[in-house]
Amino acid sequence: MRLRLSLLAMAMVLSACAHGAAPKPPKAAATGTLYYLGAGKVFSLSPDGGTPKVIVDETEGGRAPGLNDGIALDVAHNAIYWTNMGKASADDGWVSRANLDGTNKYRVVESGGAFTPKQMKLDLKHGKMYWADREGMSIRRANLDGSNIELVVGVGDPKRQAGDQTLWCVGIALDVDHGMLYWTQKGGDNAGQGLIRRAPMEVARRDSPYNRHDIETLFSRLPEPIDLDLDLKTRTMYWTDRGDNTVSRAPMDPPRDYDPAKRFDRQILVRGLKEAIGVALDLKHNRMAYTDLGGDVGLAKLDGSDAHMLATEQGLLTGIVWGE
Repeated sequence: MRLRLSLLAMAMVLSACAHGAAPKPPKAAATGTLYYLGAGKVFSLSPDGGTPKVIVDETEGGRAPGLNDGIALDVAHNAIYWTNMGKASADDGWVSRANLDGTNKYRVVESGGAFTPKQMKLDLKHGKMYWADREGMSIRRANLDGSNIELVVGVGDPKRQAGDQTLWCVGIALDVDHGMLYWTQKGGDNAGQGLIRRAPMEVARRDSPYNRHDIETLFSRLPEPIDLDLDLKTRTMYWTDRGDNTVSRAPMDPPRDYDPAKRFDRQILVRGLKEAIGVALDLKHNRMAYTDLGGDVGLAKLDGSDAHMLATEQGLLTGIVWGE
């Protein structure tokens, strides 16, 4: 019987080859790679665990030039982009670019091209990078080569209102197909002043970035929202909150006539982070990753279940993103 089955299997293989359809071995499941930021460093890590790999190290004598914060990938062009806040009050932030292996590093936005840039996202369809600018109290964008820096949203005057944390823009996410951008304004430390807002990516002709009539506040009175990511298929937004050290989610589209201060559809998914900051979704594999300033990288399913730490005690960590 075994000989007969073996001969039958061989005949099937020869038949397939004769018709130009040689059998292919099954592919191993793709697990992706996490890329995330430390003070002066860019790390990569397998979501299956293991030891984090430093792919960019800009520290000198243990000291980092400014503080890295937001990270984004253009995998098709083998590129990592990340922001650096510089000195918090000096208006000297910048954006860097490197290959995915850390080679060919250079600044695409020079020091002073941004104030204190935080989370960033790429609009690869239109060749743009966007970032939330904290002390700059704004959302800004530029071409992927760093040229043509534009103010898209201005929520405050960095000189006249300096230090007003209710105006600090921190997290950002894009819905390119619908032409919308989303951002957080953190408010004071766990002060219940946090906002999540959205507006079109293009400023209406009748408006200016500092005088927009199309800004919608989705949530107010949050503890202290930080980074954002979106599930556009289910119309769900995810965010970290440093006030209560959580990862949460809620619908992107609230009901008509809602009160942003009285929404009860926020679902807390993960608790107990050490100064929560970065969050990134892997929708294909039903999971999310997150970081905290305490040096941890965590992983959980999109509903918050199976939450666990992949790496700990790495020093201060900030933004995180999924790669292929």
